[in-house]
Amino acid sequence: MIDYSVWDHIEVSDDEDDTHPNIDTPSLFRWRHQARVERMEDFQKKGEELSKSLTECRRKLSEVQKKVQDLSISATDDGKAELGKAQAEEKKLKKEEREWEKKLDEHNREEKKMPWNVDTLSKDGFSKSIVNVKPESHEETEEEKEQKHKTFVEKYEKQIKHFGMLRRWDDSQKYLSDNPHLVCEETANYLVIMCIDLEVEEKHALMEQVAHQTIVMQFILELAKSLKVDPRGCFRQFFAKIKTADQQYQEAFNDELESFKERVRGRAKIRIEKAMKEYEEEERQKRLGPGGLDPVEVYESLPEEMQKCFDEKDIQMLQDVISKMDPTEAKAHMKRCIDSGLWVPNSKTDDGDEKEEDATYEEVKHEQEETKKE
Repeated sequence: MIDYSVWDHIEVSDDEDDTHPNIDTPSLFRWRHQARVERMEDFQKKGEELSKSLTECRRKLSEVQKKVQDLSISATDDGKAELGKAQAEEKKLKKEEREWEKKLDEHNREEKKMPWNVDTLSKDGFSKSIVNVKPESHEETEEEKEQKHKTFVEKYEKQIKHFGMLRRWDDSQKYLSDNPHLVCEETANYLVIMCIDLEVEEKHALMEQVAHQTIVMQFILELAKSLKVDPRGCFRQFFAKIKTADQQYQEAFNDELESFKERVRGRAKIRIEKAMKEYEEEERQKRLGPGGLDPVEVYESLPEEMQKCFDEKDIQMLQDVISKMDPTEAKAHMKRCIDSGLWVPNSKTDDGDEKEEDATYEEVKHEQEETKKE
């Protein structure tokens, strides 16, 4: 049945192509369904207990009435005394019978007022329509599901999008009547991805509209699963029920719709954050200097005095700062500046990093000494 707990683990394929969502759409609202089933079972159990109590009361009443009939022909004093007790017991049991009948009637009336859901929709009394039983099929592999989804979307994408934009119950029912092939898992999968895409694009109103149609399709699929029939054979039953539903049922539908939209917003946020991280990493890779270091990270790690030199693009200021630093620390900073591309020395050696580092440091010192001589 529909499974909320599993929906909480919904994941869309990280492939930007999104041709095959890793989404278990048939299992959307499990915890709600489970709670609903338990309530229905408790309610049914209560009804059975009331019926059993009434039957037992009637059995006892029947025995007492037979006893009263037998004692009525007795002329002895003991017989008359027993008759009085039996008549009192009969009166008591008749009163209990009326009370049990009243409780059972109230229970039955309460059952009729209960909101409809995919479980009550699937009861035999819901409709006398004859539908084809869906034959048992073999379990599809992930590869088969992916190919089936891709083929279906390529063929019917325009029609699925049209259904996703419909608003009225009657319009949705008519469109599915004209295009019954859309009543399937592939449509539900595509609508879920469509919702997430719209939310990522910040088209919030459109996302909410398509989300409504997604839940419509989910309910139809779950109804079909409950009845063990082809979804194309029972979608009219869903619309017949939803269009005449009471306020409680409509509120339940809306509640599940709101939960779905929240999950879509959460998934869209994750996708946006992931895209931003990938973009930032790409930009970082572009920035990397000849030694593989990020100039932004290196700059932020430099002493404030050195940062100011690069801000001002002042070589003289850099020379002054270097002269006041510990030589070892100065060499380390200059090497990192070279590896990140912050500093491009005028001359380089071919003997490795250590000599390049020394040459750069000596170059800065040399320029500083020449300046002093002048």
